[in-house]
Amino acid sequence: MANSDAIVPLSDGQDNTSNSASDEDYAAVQRTWRVTPQLSSIADGINRFLGASGFDKGPWLAVSFAGGITAWFALDSPWQWAAMIGACSLAVLASFAMFGRNGGRIEFGRAIIAVSVMVAMGVTVIWTRSEIVGAEAIEHPQVRVLQARILAREEQPARDRIRLILAYRDAEVGVARKVRVNVPDDKDVTGLSEGAIVRLRARLMPPASPMLPGAYNFARSAWFQGFAATGSVLGEVEIVEPAVTEEALASTQRALAGHVRSQLGGSAGSIAAALASGDRGGISDADEEAMRDAGLTHLLSISGLHVSAVIAAAYLLAIKLLALWQWLALRVRLPLVAAGVAALAGVGYTLLTGAEVPTVRSCVGAILVLIALALGREALSLRMVAVAAMFVLFLWPESLVGPSFQMSFAAVLAIVALHNAEPVRRFLAPREESWASRLGRRTLMLLITGFVIEIALMPIVLFHFHRAGVYGAFANVIGIPLTTFASMPLIALSLLADLVGLGAPLWWLTGKSLDLLIGIAHFTADQPGAVKLMPEMGGAIFALFVVGGLWIGLWRGRIRLLGFVPAAVATILFLIKPAPDILISGDGRHVGIAVESKELLVLRESRSDYARDNLLELAGMDGTPIPLEQWPDASCSADFCTIPLRRDGRDWQVLMARSSNRVEMRALAAACDRADIVVADRYLPRSCQPRWLKADRNLLDKTGGLTINLSDESFNAVADSQGEHGWWRAEHR
Repeated sequence: MANSDAIVPLSDGQDNTSNSASDEDYAAVQRTWRVTPQLSSIADGINRFLGASGFDKGPWLAVSFAGGITAWFALDSPWQWAAMIGACSLAVLASFAMFGRNGGRIEFGRAIIAVSVMVAMGVTVIWTRSEIVGAEAIEHPQVRVLQARILAREEQPARDRIRLILAYRDAEVGVARKVRVNVPDDKDVTGLSEGAIVRLRARLMPPASPMLPGAYNFARSAWFQGFAATGSVLGEVEIVEPAVTEEALASTQRALAGHVRSQLGGSAGSIAAALASGDRGGISDADEEAMRDAGLTHLLSISGLHVSAVIAAAYLLAIKLLALWQWLALRVRLPLVAAGVAALAGVGYTLLTGAEVPTVRSCVGAILVLIALALGREALSLRMVAVAAMFVLFLWPESLVGPSFQMSFAAVLAIVALHNAEPVRRFLAPREESWASRLGRRTLMLLITGFVIEIALMPIVLFHFHRAGVYGAFANVIGIPLTTFASMPLIALSLLADLVGLGAPLWWLTGKSLDLLIGIAHFTADQPGAVKLMPEMGGAIFALFVVGGLWIGLWRGRIRLLGFVPAAVATILFLIKPAPDILISGDGRHVGIAVESKELLVLRESRSDYARDNLLELAGMDGTPIPLEQWPDASCSADFCTIPLRRDGRDWQVLMARSSNRVEMRALAAACDRADIVVADRYLPRSCQPRWLKADRNLLDKTGGLTINLSDESFNAVADSQGEHGWWRAEHR
């Protein structure tokens, strides 16, 4: 054979380098050959598992996009955001390398690629949005004269004021700024509307950071709304140049709200105006609080319930009327035409009521339902929810961290997941039965749905508002049908009847239905134990609740029950988490101390409901705070207060400054030496050295508000959750 030497073994004295190399190459090929089937088998096993579990990919893409947005808020600095995008890019390249040859067969690789791309896209979208719309706040409080253009006007008769959004050019720094100011009703003048140029004197404040860890972050909200400051007008407002044309939608909304309130007075009229036009400025604080504590606040915010009612009414009315036209009914698919009419009605109602994020989300979702109905597809599906969520998050990614978006989508997801469950489908399936039995089943299902929604929303409410409602499901069983099938149709009929001057009887009926709704809210809120205040939940515990809820909502079959594991763990961690012992505001002026008798002591009595409510909510306590100087164990002078505390067998001495008066340095140093914790709203000298923590302006300017747990000698700071985001960096640069 010509090549026989190729198969003759080499002698011991021959060079075997080439043969060794061949052996190594062969071994490498063997390792690759062995690993590749293993990876493929694992991926195939995952594919079979997902298929058997009723896995639907679409909703998880929306979850991945939201996960990228969440990562941007959770991570601290630009290099970490860029690293997240880079890690996702590496995951995509690795998936191509590992599964590229079998990409058509291995869906697991495609899933990694899709999830990584969506996460990276989420980080990029919110980062870009922040850079484009974020507005740096003014450096310090100031009083100045502005010549500005009115961008928006909001009526707030319940607070005897109007609210203006103004744009002006700051000559000192050479940039345009947008601010929000309140104008007392008695300072309102003719022509104070969108487009007018005005001159006024205003007291301006930088948007406030959270007072305490877990409190509302207005600075972040203002950053994404483009507000550099908020404040109030001092003196008269001068119209420099009237508006050339009045904005049609804004003027229509105000005219509609004013007309409704003129036809129906009191609380009922204010709520009717909110339902008709989205104008909530006339609702009193007492009614707002009662609706909130009764779990009925969602009825005041134009969202899914209201948009769905308008679209459903328009659809049914259109299809019934069009069916009377025989020529059209024989030539056109009436559901398609009716869906178009209903969609126009929904878009018009959304624009009229201000196009807030929940309203836009609801409108998009309802239009998707109409499309599904017109095409003969399933109307309520998780994919419909996912598409609506993606639409909103792509336009307003910052809405993800707000309670409105979270509560809205959590409620819809709970409803869709519940009604798509097989036991519920069987329970609601049509059957031969009496009207009483059918009504009973529907009523029971409404009650169950209310309970499921309350459970789904409870972690969100606790995380953002630190309160839990107990009887909300019962109130909603009456409140939702009452609003949907009585109040809203009556408002619409009353407005139509007003066109011919016959609306008075219908307005009377509308008032009675809304009086009943308000009565239910106050009755529910006034029951003992209707609301329970809870301390701050914390981001990690809330994340466990979210993971559990998404798992339960997006899977099918028994596998979804695994979602109760993280939810149960989160519940246990939340229940055993200790409430803070000491709460210190970011400016050091407001201090709350929780004593063992479950009462809250405060360093200063404040006229601000905001400060008092924050201290009570974050401490998880009801009632009225007690001034520290009235507490028997406390010792207070004009300048300082001291109080001894005992926790887990250890004694603590807390020293707090009450005034800005000059104090003799040696006396202050001696007092600090005797204290474990010192709190002051001013800068203290270095000679003041307490045994554990000195929370003066030197520290608080960097950390923001603090909550202190004495049991484990730890404290949480507002700065811990802010990182280098613009709304915090600009304030603490």
